[in-house]
Amino acid sequence: MKRRSFTFRLFLRLLPVLALAAAFPWYLAFWLDHGWLITLVSVIVLVLVMWWSLRRATAPVRSLLRALAGTTSSYRDGEYNFGVYWPGNDELGDLVQAHRELGDVLREQRQGLVQRELLLDTMVQNTPVSMLLLANGGDGIQRVVFSNLAARKLLHNGWKLEGQRMQDVLETMPVELRDAIVRGGDSLFAVREEDGDEEDEQVYHLSRRNFHLNGRPHDLLLIRLLTAELRRQEVQTWKKVIRVISHELNNSLAPIASLAHSGGELVRRGKTERLEEVFATIEDRARHLEGFIRGYARFAKLPQPQLQNVQWLQMLTSLQHQIPFRMAPIADDLYSRVDIAQLGQALLNLLKNAHEACGDAEPPNDDVEVRLTRLPQWLRLEVLDRGKGMNEAVLQNALMPFYSTKRNGTGLGLALTREIIEAHGGRISLQNRREGGLCVAIFLPVDPR
Repeated sequence: MKRRSFTFRLFLRLLPVLALAAAFPWYLAFWLDHGWLITLVSVIVLVLVMWWSLRRATAPVRSLLRALAGTTSSYRDGEYNFGVYWPGNDELGDLVQAHRELGDVLREQRQGLVQRELLLDTMVQNTPVSMLLLANGGDGIQRVVFSNLAARKLLHNGWKLEGQRMQDVLETMPVELRDAIVRGGDSLFAVREEDGDEEDEQVYHLSRRNFHLNGRPHDLLLIRLLTAELRRQEVQTWKKVIRVISHELNNSLAPIASLAHSGGELVRRGKTERLEEVFATIEDRARHLEGFIRGYARFAKLPQPQLQNVQWLQMLTSLQHQIPFRMAPIADDLYSRVDIAQLGQALLNLLKNAHEACGDAEPPNDDVEVRLTRLPQWLRLEVLDRGKGMNEAVLQNALMPFYSTKRNGTGLGLALTREIIEAHGGRISLQNRREGGLCVAIFLPVDPR
């Protein structure tokens, strides 16, 4: 179709009116003698003809504008099944084509969003993690606005939870779960369930997050059943413990048995001069085995820390008398409530590891340093060395019990240190230093003095 602009088409529609405006006064001059009367009649007739011509010329345009307004309202309401047609090949045709393409894009985006929403809803509803979304209503009462299938099964026997008051839902929960939610934050708790004559314990992890949605505060509760996973981890841990203990026992009992047999042979032959060496070796292996068992027992029976106020400068200075290390300047007003014996043992373990990592450095304390920094909510204590550091695999497993890269290591030193730090409400982390070596960082709560 040949393209014509809308202005040109409108000009063609108004051209007869222009011709009439030029010829009509001449025609009236043959019938009327008064000039003012000719002008008045010409103006009235031409205005009426102009109005009639404009309405006819713009009628399709007005209809098109009403159609565009209607489809725009449909788009706003989420309906994209409407279209607009314009027969002309002009500027208005370009506008209709652009509007049609916009509708196609919005329709595709809407379909994509619907598919993603269906996929997300399917994933959320079928996840084994129980999910509860809570929000305060207009009356200030917290209510459930969303729950998945796992949450309904766990908390409401499979019935719908949406719209329920959270206070009413809490009353139907197990006591352990109710207490964990009331405390707030993340927590690990166990629920005892009776199955006939047997009583089983299920372990759950509660995670709580706060955010704003549409200007309103919401709480998201995630409740995850960890029993099966913990039991698998427990089995793997026991297997590893048994392997380590079996290996250590064999390393000690096999030489003891061999030496005992050799001692018996020496006695039978009357060569008693070597018995002292045999018995000394047996005693050494037995003491090594005793120390090994004592280490496991100490790890398994770590008592609750007996907290008391400790000045860090005094405590670290005392440690320097036991094992050498460099110490950055420490303020006199840094105090913490800690168990001196347990925390001292943990720091000694870290300092011994740092010296072993540095090897035969001269002087012996030059490559081991301790730094203490006060943060807004924590005290950060760093034990730094200039050793070779750790690779990624060792960094990920170094704090696990029974994991050791040393030939005769038990894998309990760092694990026991972590137990002590976490019993004090702190945490420990390991990372390689950029300039070489390892940084062991301990975070302890600040003592509110």
